[in-house]
Amino acid sequence: MAEIIQKDGTWVFDGDALRLTPGRDKNVGLLRRTLGELVVPLRALAGISFEQGKKSGRLRLRLRDGACPLLHATGGRLAEPHDPYQLVVEPDRHGVAEYVVDEVRNALLLDQVPAGPVDAYLLPGPSIPLSVSAGDGTANFDGERVRLEWNWKTEDAKAAGGARTLPVDEITAVEWYPSAGLENGHLRFTVRGVPVKTPAKYDPNAVELWGFRKDPLMALVAAAVQARLPHPAAAPGDAVRPPADAPRAAAAPAEDGHDALLRRLRELGELRREGVLTEEEFTLAKQAVLKRM
Repeated sequence: MAEIIQKDGTWVFDGDALRLTPGRDKNVGLLRRTLGELVVPLRALAGISFEQGKKSGRLRLRLRDGACPLLHATGGRLAEPHDPYQLVVEPDRHGVAEYVVDEVRNALLLDQVPAGPVDAYLLPGPSIPLSVSAGDGTANFDGERVRLEWNWKTEDAKAAGGARTLPVDEITAVEWYPSAGLENGHLRFTVRGVPVKTPAKYDPNAVELWGFRKDPLMALVAAAVQARLPHPAAAPGDAVRPPADAPRAAAAPAEDGHDALLRRLRELGELRREGVLTEEEFTLAKQAVLKRM
């Protein structure tokens, strides 16, 4: 097991998954604190890196495209304090961070996890029900429908239509944009048969965001809805897959652990002989297998 504990948070890797727990430091973003602990399965990872800085370093996870509904809904627009896949590392823990990177990379190599995109979400998205107030409205989501309610700051023409209730099966897309400079942000739901041409200020299916503290929390609503929409890489006509935290049918009995590790050693030897793995990569992977044995 590899573990790093920082003011910014704690990351623990047990060989099968990374458990990311946000810290209580004042610099930890509101979204990370509200999202809480994340369990990222190894098969959802495309890579991990550690970047050293003058005052602190930063651990970064790179997820496979399509693995996380939060990343899909926000399109890489989360600022660093709110990004759950980054960890600020203090100078006296750089060595520990490098050890975590080595352990995760060895496991990715050992398990032959591909770095390419996936066609189903491997993380479940935020817990529901959710209710967030920011900008000109409040977004509520119970897993089946989104309800948008307006406040006194809402444009009159938009508020005149009253609260909106959007069933998930009528939503075709969701997006979250933060405010940037003089441009306001938004949480917008695209509804089947309704073209999107109206600015969020007037769109009854969107909440306009003005750059205030709670704006990032609207990204949680976007992610929770996204997790229940058809995956963007799924073939047309495929049924919607349940979120990754939904109950699953019992799996077939797994291969004996010791036999599986012996088989993996043989596979690594073949990959080295074929030139797929360098001598150094083979040695690191073999050491990881032996640790598990």
